[in-house]
Amino acid sequence: MPELDFQVTGAEAVSRSVTPLMQFKVRISTSSGEPIQGVLLQAQIQFQCPRRAYTPQEKQKLFDLFGTPEQWGQTLRNRLWTHAQATVGAFERNIETVLPVTCTFDLNVAATKFFYGLEHGDVPLLFLFSGSVFYTAGDGRLQVQRLSWDKECSYRMPLGLWRELMQQHYPNSAWLCLRRDIFDRLYAFKRQQGAASWDEVLERLLPGEPAAPALRPEAVMEVAS
Repeated sequence: MPELDFQVTGAEAVSRSVTPLMQFKVRISTSSGEPIQGVLLQAQIQFQCPRRAYTPQEKQKLFDLFGTPEQWGQTLRNRLWTHAQATVGAFERNIETVLPVTCTFDLNVAATKFFYGLEHGDVPLLFLFSGSVFYTAGDGRLQVQRLSWDKECSYRMPLGLWRELMQQHYPNSAWLCLRRDIFDRLYAFKRQQGAASWDEVLERLLPGEPAAPALRPEAVMEVAS
């Protein structure tokens, strides 16, 4: 049975995709000698959160995920980012394939909160690989082998790639998801005030200078009632 090894060799933000898309370059190699006819590759990608340092500002932004800095000794653990898959063609010794990952700027998603809370540096990632390997046995017959989840590798992705991707698709903007009843109240406030945009609505609700500590979202919404 073939033994496959995996290495993530690079990443790039896809500039012309319809939705935000990141591509990871994955090198697959084997030394078993059986020709590989194809691989249906699956990957689970995790944030290796403990494997980087955090500034005080980053810790404040990541409160929703990990709590106060005093709690980080118990809460700072690996977090799931996403699942991805790819179809790999035939090869004998090694091949490089592309693993596409769809991204989102929805700040209700924990992965987006993690990315958005970081200010600089790299994002340590852990790739866990599985899937099905199709290969030719010594007698010429086509065989199928299931990859176990013990195949893994680490990769440090520059944070700037994610920021570049979000800037391409959402230039100078961010998502804000509200409960329907709160949105209705905010919409009524917008009409009453004759505000031309949602930016103008929030500028009227928010103080001129950032508060310390920052206002929680529900506190801001109460002003609209």
